Amino acid sequence: MCGRYFADEAVFSEIEKLVGNTSVKMREQQARDVYPSQTAIVLTGRRPELCAEEMCWGFSQYHQKGLIINARAETVLERKMFRDSVLHRRCIIPAGHFYEWDSDKNKAVFLRKDRPVLYMAGFYSHFEDGDRFIIITTQANDSVSRVHDRMPLILEENELEAWVYDDRFLDFALHRTPVELQKHQEYEQLSLF
Repeated sequence: MCGRYFADEAVFSEIEKLVGNTSVKMREQQARDVYPSQTAIVLTGRRPELCAEEMCWGFSQYHQKGLIINARAETVLERKMFRDSVLHRRCIIPAGHFYEWDSDKNKAVFLRKDRPVLYMAGFYSHFEDGDRFIIITTQANDSVSRVHDRMPLILEENELEAWVYDDRFLDFALHRTPVELQKHQEYEQLSLF
């Protein structure tokens, strides 16, 4: 699961390199943690090339309070609420890192070892109050599984356009194990074994 992530100047700089001319709004973004229900920068394919847009994180639940913020890669194509969006409105959520909490409620930070930005796969849909996005999660790999059993579906930089534009890439991406990540945790229980 991914319930919070961080975006900073390094992330915004990488977005500008990817999409070129960006809006003034994006340049005014502050380094911050991004929580569900907040707006954030996502990359979409509404133009022939990737573009940066602001969207709100989380789909409203019908007849219930709260937001749906994640969708499982294993079942996203089966769920009526998600199917059309993941087939036709895929997006990318850039982040410096994301957070997970272990069973003792200790926060762990996960980031790329080899670059300043990780790209999380997602999709969006239109609601009465505007466009909203969801992050796709998958079974956690070895670098995350000791803290949580789910993690965001991570894309490589050379896969971003394929994720957004290439329908043949969708099935491959949904069924693969993401790259190993680096973990930072202030407190970590040591084992004698």
